[in-house]
Amino acid sequence: MARGDLTDDEWSLIEPHLPLGERGPIPDLRQQFNAVMWRFRTGSPWRDLPAEYGPWSTVYDRFRSWATTGVFEQLMQTVIAEAATRGQVYLDLVSVDSTTARAHHHAVGMGMDGELMTALEKAADEERGLHLRGKSPRTAGPATATAGSVPDADGYDCGAGSG
Repeated sequence: MARGDLTDDEWSLIEPHLPLGERGPIPDLRQQFNAVMWRFRTGSPWRDLPAEYGPWSTVYDRFRSWATTGVFEQLMQTVIAEAATRGQVYLDLVSVDSTTARAHHHAVGMGMDGELMTALEKAADEERGLHLRGKSPRTAGPATATAGSVPDADGYDCGAGSG
């Protein structure tokens, strides 16, 4: 067993949720699952899969089959549900890796006129000031409103004539 491969306990949780082959169990199913995990853990190309996992094309074909039929999504939901029944779900540990969460290249710059940009910057500064004083727009009340402005239903200062 290579470093990072599934333990017997982990495999016993996953195996029942993987589909059978057309003619019954797939002989190297655990090895193929470990190969898919290795590939995504390392970020290597499929062709660089170590020989111990078998032919890369076989592992890739199995991965594509599982991905297109929703096996990974169903497996993730099942594992989370099982952990929840055991009281082992800690959602405060969930995070997003910012190296893979990227904006589309068209989202780099949005055309905006100067007046709108100034108004948005002013609103952001006002809200930042509320947070620094330990208040939120809801709890700030009319005391933070400027002359001639009226707070909206959510407690935000709409400003004069902003509708």
